[in-house]
Amino acid sequence: MSASTAGSAVLPHPVRALLDYLAEVVGEQVDEALLVRALTHRSYAYEHGGLPNNERLEFLGDSVLGIVVTDMAYRTYPDMPEGSLAKLRAAIVNMTALADVSRSLGLGVYLLLGKGEEQSGGRDKASILADALEAVLGAVYLDLGLDAAREMIERLFRPRMEAYVRGEGDRDYKTILQELASQALRSLPEYRLRDVGPDHEKEFTATVYLGGEPYGRGSGRSKKEAEQQAAREAYSRIADRAARAGS
Repeated sequence: MSASTAGSAVLPHPVRALLDYLAEVVGEQVDEALLVRALTHRSYAYEHGGLPNNERLEFLGDSVLGIVVTDMAYRTYPDMPEGSLAKLRAAIVNMTALADVSRSLGLGVYLLLGKGEEQSGGRDKASILADALEAVLGAVYLDLGLDAAREMIERLFRPRMEAYVRGEGDRDYKTILQELASQALRSLPEYRLRDVGPDHEKEFTATVYLGGEPYGRGSGRSKKEAEQQAAREAYSRIADRAARAGS
């Protein structure tokens, strides 16, 4: 339906499994050329003469994902107050969650990356995986419409939403780490932040220090998300140490 809009070459490796999965979920075949664009990182596009990349599809998919998840939360939990709905949406639609979903689909295998990104582990970089998933959702929406995109989003995100409401979702690792560190290390966490990128699409990196030593690092599209990921990594590290010491 949208082959003429994709403006990109056929992938140099098979995408049949991904195409088949999308067809199974949405009931129709997604245009392959448009899917190629959704998987084309700007680093690859730059190295190949300025091919179209996935950034516009990512922008579109981000908006589609937001409205579908918001609508799903509103209709599924009619008695949930506005503040809780906002927290639920934030727990479902963030870079870490999107990257996890992207990994579950194996999108990293299909990404078209430039040499630098390839060598620096770009196929498992959270920001790239999250952006690629949003771009794929944008491609599904553009080619097959909102109902198809909704079908895919609900398949991928409803279980996470229900798990979060059951208390199995993301936890406040900053608070958990502070409690654990004060008990186990007699130290309070210190977060150091840096950011890269223009104002409208900054990516933040946080490193959490305990007793002057780095214990965890995380990244995200907000300071809060980066700090939570750093705290989560530090918490896991301390918890693993405690488990080994007690075994």
